[in-house]
Amino acid sequence: MISPLAYIDPDAKIGTNVEIAPFAFIDKNVIIGDNNIIMPHANILYGTRIGNGNRIFPGTVIGAIPQDLKFKGEETTAEIGDNNLIRENVTINRGTAAKRHTIIGNNNLLMESAHVAHDVIVGSNCIIGNSTKMGGEVVVDDNAIISASVLIHQFCHIGGYVMVQGGSRFSKDVPPYIIAGRDPIAYCGLNLVGLRRHKFTEEQIENIHNAYRIIYMSGLNKTDAKSKIENEMKLTPEIKYIIDFIESSERGIIK
Repeated sequence: MISPLAYIDPDAKIGTNVEIAPFAFIDKNVIIGDNNIIMPHANILYGTRIGNGNRIFPGTVIGAIPQDLKFKGEETTAEIGDNNLIRENVTINRGTAAKRHTIIGNNNLLMESAHVAHDVIVGSNCIIGNSTKMGGEVVVDDNAIISASVLIHQFCHIGGYVMVQGGSRFSKDVPPYIIAGRDPIAYCGLNLVGLRRHKFTEEQIENIHNAYRIIYMSGLNKTDAKSKIENEMKLTPEIKYIIDFIESSERGIIK
């Protein structure tokens, strides 16, 4: 299961039933769990932690030092969960002193040439499109879909169940459940297809839609819109998520 043409540092810890193809490189201080497939010319570098059941395609580089001039060689990690597909030439840098970890959750698809910078946190069940680039300390919540060639400024937060259209670029937060697109990026309605695929009821969808009508169509500023939602709507888990997202947004949400 492990090719003699692969390089594996003696310090690396490899689980059971792991396939490592010719010309893969496994550095020291690497831990790889069970049932992983690591294809030719994949590079798993210092400080990487990989869970179980992942497929890592050729040209991938996981755990390279951050592209951050403040990085001074501190001990940090790049942590990959379970059952992820990490396609060709994806780069995932390890963390800095800011958060110490770059984290990819479970059941994600990272498409060809995506870049995940230092201290990024990607949840679970996300799709990150071809050539999409994330700046440092970006956070992506569960079940988000980010299409191809999207440029995400550092520190941005992308909510769950969103669809970000291809070619978008943004430096503000994208709240949950919506479609975001156009240039400049803007709210384009609810991600109805995604919500229905995830078994949201029509009542839940209508409540979410009513909240965004207040946020984007009432003419109120975001603070007043949030107060109106809190005072006039039933605080279901979905509505509470929207309120908490807006309240915690440091960069402000997209228009």
